[in-house]
Formats: sequence, C-alpha cells, structure tokens
Amino acid sequence: MRYLELIAERPMVWTMFIGYMALTAGLAWIGHKKTGDIRSFAIGGGDMNPVVVGITLAASIASTATFVINPGFVYVHGVSALIHLAGAVGLGVIAGLIIMSTGFRRLGAKHGAVTLPQWIGERYGSRGMSMLFAGINLAALAFVVLIVGGLSIVMQQILGLSNAESLILLVTFVFGYVFIGGAYAHAYTNTLQGAIMVVIALIITGSGLHFFGDGLAPVADVLRETDPNLLEPINPASPLFGSVFSVYISGFIIGFALVCQPHIMTKALYVRDDRTVWQYLAVTIIVSLIFSSLLIVGIYAHLGDIPAEALARQDAVMISYITHTFSPTMTAIITVALMAAGMSTLDGILVALSSMVANDLFLNYANDRWLRDADEASKGRAAHRASQIVLVAIGVIALVIAWDPPELLGIFGQVGVYGIVAASAVPILFGILFPQLHRHVALLSALAGMHVHAFLYGVGAWAQDNQIDLVMAVKDMPPLSWLLDLEAPQLGLRNPGVTATYGLIASALVATVGLLTTQSRAKYRARVADSRTLRSREEE
Repeated sequence: MRYLELIAERPMVWTMFIGYMALTAGLAWIGHKKTGDIRSFAIGGGDMNPVVVGITLAASIASTATFVINPGFVYVHGVSALIHLAGAVGLGVIAGLIIMSTGFRRLGAKHGAVTLPQWIGERYGSRGMSMLFAGINLAALAFVVLIVGGLSIVMQQILGLSNAESLILLVTFVFGYVFIGGAYAHAYTNTLQGAIMVVIALIITGSGLHFFGDGLAPVADVLRETDPNLLEPINPASPLFGSVFSVYISGFIIGFALVCQPHIMTKALYVRDDRTVWQYLAVTIIVSLIFSSLLIVGIYAHLGDIPAEALARQDAVMISYITHTFSPTMTAIITVALMAAGMSTLDGILVALSSMVANDLFLNYANDRWLRDADEASKGRAAHRASQIVLVAIGVIALVIAWDPPELLGIFGQVGVYGIVAASAVPILFGILFPQLHRHVALLSALAGMHVHAFLYGVGAWAQDNQIDLVMAVKDMPPLSWLLDLEAPQLGLRNPGVTATYGLIASALVATVGLLTTQSRAKYRARVADSRTLRSREEE
C-alpha cells in the first residue's frame, strides 16, 4: 500500500523510472541471447559497433561520480576542484586512451585475452601475475559501493524510498540484468543510458548560463562573498586541492592512469581492429567533454536561491540543485538520467569484476583440478556460471557496506580505485611500449605503486586524526621535503589522487630502473658473446 501511495504522490518520476527499467530489461534480454560463455559475457563477440562502444565507454567513465558526486566537490572547494576534475583529470584520461588503447587491443587480440588480468598474465607470460592482478582489481568493490550509495541518495530524494528500499531495488535490478546479459547487456543498455545522459547534461549545464548574463564579474562577487578561496585556481584552505601538484600534476597523472581500470581498458577488446578503436575513441572524447560540463553545477549551486540546509551534504548538491531549479516533470526526467549515469558505470564494473574472478581466479584454479580434462567450450560455460555466482556475492557485499555508508562516498571510492590504477598503470603502459620489460620488474613496479599509495594515504589519515601538521613535521627533513608537496595542507595526503600519484611515480621509477638494468645486461651479454665469437674465429 505504501508503494502505491508513493507512486500516486510522484506519478511522473515513477512512470519515467518504470519505463526506463522496462527498456533496460528488454535490451538486457537481447544481450542474453548472445551470451553463452565467459568470452561473450566479458567482451561480447569482439565486433561491436564503434559508436556503441564509444558511448558505452564515455558513460562508463562518467558514472555517478561525474553526475552526482563531483559537483559537490566543486561546490565545497570551488574553481580549484573544477580545474582538477574537469581539466587536469579529463586531459589525462584522453591522453591515456589515445596512447594505450590500440596497443592494448593488439596484444589482447594476439593472445585471446578477455580480461585485464589475463592480458597482463599473457603479456608477461605468468599465470601468477594474472591471478595477482585479479585479486588487486577486487578493490573496485569500493567503487561499486560509491555508485550504489550515490544512486541510493538520488532514489531516496526523488522516489521517496528509504535507503534500504533503494539499495534492494537497485542491486536487484542492475545486478540482475548484468547476470543475464553480460557485456552485450552492458553495451546495449549503456548506449541507451549514454544517449539519455548527453541530452540531460546539456539541459542541466544550460540551466545556469543565465547567471553569466552580465559577465563573470557578478558571479565572482557572489563567490567572493561566500568564500574568497572558491575563486582561487589553487585553494589554499583545501586539504584536497591546495597546491599546484594536487590540482594540476596529480590530476593529469591520475586521469591518465584511470584508463587502466578493467571496465575502461578492456573496451578496446570489444572491436575488431585499430580503425574501429580510433572511431570509438572519437565518440568517447566528444561525449565525455559534454559530461564534464556538468561539474559547473557546483558553481551554480552558490548562485541560485537554494536553502543552505539543502546543500549541507556535499554528496547531495546536484540533487538539491535539480529539485530547486526544474519543474517536477523535468526533475523526473533528469532523475532518470542521473540513475542511468550510475548504472552505466556500475554494470561495466560488474561485468569486469565477475569476469576477472571467473576467468583469472576460478579457471586458473579449476584447470588444474576438476576441469583438467574438459574441452574449451565446457570450460567457457563453467566460467560463465562462476561469473554469475560472483555477481550475486558482490551484490550482497555491496548491499551490506552501503547499508551504513561511509561519510564521503567520493573519497571512499577513490581510495580503492586509485589503488588499482597505482598498481596497474605502469605494468600496462610499459608492457605496451617496451616489449623487453621483464615480468619481475613489472611485478615490483606494481607492488611499489600500490603500497606507496596505501601507506601515504594512511599517514595522511593518521595525521589528521591526531591533529599533526605534516608540513611542519617534514619541512626540514630532506629528502622528504624535496619529494613531498609542501604547498598543500597535510602535504595533500588526504587527497587519494595525490597519494596515488606518488605511488605511480614510484612505480614508474622502479620500472625504469629495471628496464635500464635489463637493457644494460642484454648489451653486456651481447658484447661478451661477440667477444667470444671473435676469439674463436682468431683461434681458428
């Protein structure tokens, strides 16, 4: 009875939402008809339309973070957050996609890889590395919680549901359609979701352009009156965006590395050749630029007549802006797009996570045991079933964590995701660019990146909890004072992007030293061999 009352109170939004779910379920069923083994579940048939892949990838990159969470960071931290998230990170993502996608596809196609850990294992000739990276990528569960929690906020405010009701509906629906359709369901539904998101992003961005009707000066005056630091390209009061390093350098580096997430990089395996890779990348970049424009809502929220209590929670800034700016009908339509934004990334991560566990953990273990004598078709079907079981397990875990969510979902999700890319980016990039890189070097670089990120973030959290000024603590301690970002509060270590950047730098240094050492040894061995050959000829 309660649900009938909710629908009667908000008929437009419920009608839109139910219609959206019906369309998505239909597309998932179409995908189900093409899904029968782990390969089709993970990457489809490898011959998808590049426009479909491009929209799918852009929607996967954008997610709840862009549409719901990140405008809140811009609202709290101002122009510095806008430059970091939309500028530096965006440019890094574009650069990473352009530099790595074609090389990743070629090596993946050569070895028949269907997941990122399998690609790493095949590239370095090590099943152990494949299993290790499958385990590391399980940290993407933190991002699953971020998206599920962010979508729950939207559903609570718009549909009138409780947190528990929102979580159960969301997990049942999204995990369900991924369960039956895999990569095809992900691609088809993301094309629908991405198209909706493009239209709504343009509408929301356009809704605040009137604030700039008299130029930038009146807008700057309002922001200056609220907090002068909001106008600063480097916010000196921000623990996240308080230095050149944290805003610009770490933003670009982490954006570049974010491409190495399994649900992003493996899109290169959805298509058949390099030409289609460039086609889907062009679509992705155009659509992603449209999505990035949404972060300006964090500025709009300071300029409109929105009650302060509605903006009290950082993660709810976007929802508050929408509900106080648009009519109920338009709010209903936009709400569907916000939910589509979250689901578009969530389903991609779920496909990647479940495929990795099934393909790189389950199969690697089962191949030596009960599937030892099975043919490839039987192994593929068994891994597909395992991936579906894993989906159910991930759903339960995400539900439990999101039931009582962390205070800042954006930071919680970033810590886990950035740990993945701190470990993965250098082995993938160097693996593409330098065929001679040895697996031991790649492994050491991965461990260095992951552990430096985790250690520094832990230090920053400990210092803040104990009210210790890290800048004062290390300013007279070379070489620490040379390596760390002394401009930023707490050295910027409360920003996961900064700690992950240090991790990536450490990872790259390890790989570079290892590569140079390998090359030096190879040259030395070649000289020794040449010398022996020359000596033997002289003796003859």
